[in-house]
Amino acid sequence: MSTIGEAERKAQNRVIALLADKETGLGWRYLGDWQKREGNANIEEEYLRPWLLARGYDPEIVSRAIALLKREARMEGVKLYEANKAFYEMLRYGVPVAPGPGEAPITVQFIDWANPLANDLGVAEKVAIKGKDAKAWNKRPDLVLYVNGIALGVVELKKSTVGVGEGIRQTLDNQRPEFIRHFFTTVQITFAGNDSEGLRYAPIQTPQPYWLAWKEESEITTRLDRDVTQMMAPARFLEIIHDFTLFDAGIKKIARHNQYFAVKAAQERVRRHEGGIIWQSQGSGKSLIMVMLARWIRENLADGRILVITDRKELDRQISEDVFGSTGDKVRRARSGNDLMAALADPTDRIVCSLVHKFGKREETEMEELISDIRSAKIGAPVGDFYIFIDEAHRTQSGKLAKAMRQVLPEAMFIGFTGTPLLRSDKATSLETFGPYIGKPYRFDEAVEDEVVLDLRYEARDIDQRISAPGKIDAWFEAKTKGLTPIAKATLKQRWGTLQRVLSSRDRLEQIANDIIMDMEMKPRLKSGLGNAMLVAGSIPEACKFFEIFRKSGSTLADKCAIVTSYKRAAAEITGEEAGMGETEKQYVHRVYDDLLGDQSEDDYEEEALRLFKKEPARMKLLIVVSRLLTGFDAPTATYIYIDKQMRDHGLFQAICRVNRLDGDNKDFGYVIDYKDLFRNIESAVEDYTSEAFDSFDKEDVDGLISDRADRADEDLHTARDAWFGLMDAVEQPKGDDEIFVYFSSPQGIDADPDAEEKGRRRQALYKLAGRYARAFANVAAEPDGSGFNELELAQYRNEVEQALNIREAVRLHSGDAVDMKLFEPAMRHLIDNYIRAEDSEVISHLDDISLIDLVVSKGAAAEEDLSKPIRGKRENVAEAIENNVRKLIIDETPVNPRFYEKMSALLTDLVRQRREEAIAYAEYLERIAALVKDVRAGHGKTYPAAIATSGMKALYDNLDEDEKLVLSVDKAVRETAPHGWRGNAMKERKVRKCLDAVLKDEAKAEHILEILKNHSEY
Repeated sequence: MSTIGEAERKAQNRVIALLADKETGLGWRYLGDWQKREGNANIEEEYLRPWLLARGYDPEIVSRAIALLKREARMEGVKLYEANKAFYEMLRYGVPVAPGPGEAPITVQFIDWANPLANDLGVAEKVAIKGKDAKAWNKRPDLVLYVNGIALGVVELKKSTVGVGEGIRQTLDNQRPEFIRHFFTTVQITFAGNDSEGLRYAPIQTPQPYWLAWKEESEITTRLDRDVTQMMAPARFLEIIHDFTLFDAGIKKIARHNQYFAVKAAQERVRRHEGGIIWQSQGSGKSLIMVMLARWIRENLADGRILVITDRKELDRQISEDVFGSTGDKVRRARSGNDLMAALADPTDRIVCSLVHKFGKREETEMEELISDIRSAKIGAPVGDFYIFIDEAHRTQSGKLAKAMRQVLPEAMFIGFTGTPLLRSDKATSLETFGPYIGKPYRFDEAVEDEVVLDLRYEARDIDQRISAPGKIDAWFEAKTKGLTPIAKATLKQRWGTLQRVLSSRDRLEQIANDIIMDMEMKPRLKSGLGNAMLVAGSIPEACKFFEIFRKSGSTLADKCAIVTSYKRAAAEITGEEAGMGETEKQYVHRVYDDLLGDQSEDDYEEEALRLFKKEPARMKLLIVVSRLLTGFDAPTATYIYIDKQMRDHGLFQAICRVNRLDGDNKDFGYVIDYKDLFRNIESAVEDYTSEAFDSFDKEDVDGLISDRADRADEDLHTARDAWFGLMDAVEQPKGDDEIFVYFSSPQGIDADPDAEEKGRRRQALYKLAGRYARAFANVAAEPDGSGFNELELAQYRNEVEQALNIREAVRLHSGDAVDMKLFEPAMRHLIDNYIRAEDSEVISHLDDISLIDLVVSKGAAAEEDLSKPIRGKRENVAEAIENNVRKLIIDETPVNPRFYEKMSALLTDLVRQRREEAIAYAEYLERIAALVKDVRAGHGKTYPAAIATSGMKALYDNLDEDEKLVLSVDKAVRETAPHGWRGNAMKERKVRKCLDAVLKDEAKAEHILEILKNHSEY
């Protein structure tokens, strides 16, 4: 039994040496073994008093200050959180003590935060603490870190074969009233560790799953020694307590390593007044980075003021009330554009929150007038040194709004916050606005590895559809469109003969609803009421249909679902909708909301729905959304997201991350249920969020893009203008209304005009070229400063574009091509809902035991190339069929072309067939992906020695002739040698290559193994 004690004792001795060795230690001094010392406490006056006296405080002042501090440290009728928070405030800001009646108070500081080594730093071991009363048991923390006699850190150590979790549970036990809770009123950081896992750290009362691991490059390979050296160095230890500790709505929080390094990098940029973008993966706590950085700016820059900008109402409320408000920071939330300007002019408001749209409600000329008024002091000019935090920076900052903000606050420094990598299409505008990344991006796979967020699991479901009565479809369509020109009929087909319309049939939506209702009864977390779900609908009308289906289902969701969209009831929404032909989609949406809300406002309804969803998931089990709540909406209870909307890139990844938040031991994954075959888009997005391809963007990357973009826009405008006038040249002089109508239209009717078909082609060209000219001009006009056109030329082109659009609309009306869609909308919806039938859903993926990161990382980027040629060919053929047979024919070809779909039933039948074929090919694709991943994870069916435990070691084992001893040597050498971020860095790669050469003693084999390591995420 003594060996166990010796093993733990050995680790404890080593940690004490690291902290307190007189020559090599971190600067602490050893206070002794306090196991038998009487009167151990969390405030040791024998160390605190001399230190305060040495600082020059009067002895009487010192006595009164210590008495106040001790009183604050007692637990008298308050909870530990409240006592710890009150003590922290006194510790951080000092305590005012009046020398005598009527005299100005002196603020006594108990810690020298600015000069860490000026403090009396001590470490005591086996600190025996008596329970607060006769009912409480005594305890003995392994190590206590004292700063000027105040216990700020507690450490529990275990031997290497005992999990760090045991040390965590021991620390949590100590904080219970049955043991020594009163001791922890002063403690700011608790640690637990062992040699095999290193340290875990957390503030008081943190449940075990939320304890954190520190990650930082170091030459020290022993985990425990590395973590102690990094976290308990006096400067780092005190800095974390002072700058990186928050009390947030009843929960004490300490920064994770990614938050710490992001704030530190931002501090350096603030000092240089250089903006940039902080990229921290979804769910990794970027909101708290805002809070910690804002607090540092306010405390270190006398005139520093923070303006937090978002682009969505719920984010504005969340940041002002939940993020800053919950941590005790006073925030002014601007209610209007004028209120915002007033806030900017009032220096007492150090933190202001606003929606970005408050900068842009005015017309362009009004914005110029506003800026002029500010400059001439008609409106109070902004006061202070502004640091503007932009949330969801990849989305918020664009065009006129960004320009207006910079005009109002020209000297401000902009910091963008995003959970999203800058995709190549975004990087120009984002980097122009902000500057390069601040610090190192914290990617999705890192956050999952660090257990900051959960991994995701993916399931594809398909709902087969069929056309029930082709003949009735054609009869219905012809009856309803009698008298329309071929182009008008084609326009109607184009609007309603799409895959999106087919997939929005009521029968299909009902099958999806049935799926979700079944899941609510079958999936353990949903059934228990601990978890809930979100459903992403393709449009607001579809969201309303889903909502009605659930409300009328008689299921558990009948009164436990809500709809949250951007829709707001207003007279303008339904003005001009009534055609006497039935209910249009806008009228339908208005009716659903009216029936649901009555006199209640949308805001009040949504606020209560979101409160229940977050706080009482058993009472609000499903939120139906379209685009709202798909970013910046943190609800840890959300476990499933059902997606029935085409999505990609940022929007898709942010949506699926609504379900990756930690929420206790019974939530292991977030689940993504996909009805729109989105895996390839998800795969692409995850690769963007986990690769290093976006890390090196800097200002130089943008220069060429800006000039290229301007040059292309100028060229496009020239080309579009020439094409437009080339078409109009054929119109006879004087090119008035009559000449234009004669050339493009058939005034006496199509049947009486032998040139009707040719005129139809001319009209198609007119419609297309007028639109192209307008778009090309808009692109140049959006950034006129970078164009090669002067103001006179742009004014001329603006007039020409307006004329072109007027001609287009006039010809449409004159020829009969214009279709009043309101007349046909109810009939076409009836057709889709009544003649397209849906079958029960079918799960077409078998990926339920594979995490999303495994799917993306394990199969590798070339997995699709591994698909058998028939499957690949089938998928390509299906894609071509959809592209060529539908998109091209409906949108690009001349509608009077006889190759066009003549029958509506043929068009819908082809869409349904193509959808079915694509789903079959997609299912085969997912089967192949699953097989590839399972092969990788299982090592192709091999049985490996017990020591070959990880996928990386298995890869080495397979490629090193199954030589277990050699594999272990290579694994150890690489783990000890490979620097952080070595892939792609020539010098660091050479270091890894040298260590392989030393172990393998074979250049060819070393090169082969190096390539395997490069492609394996484990090393």
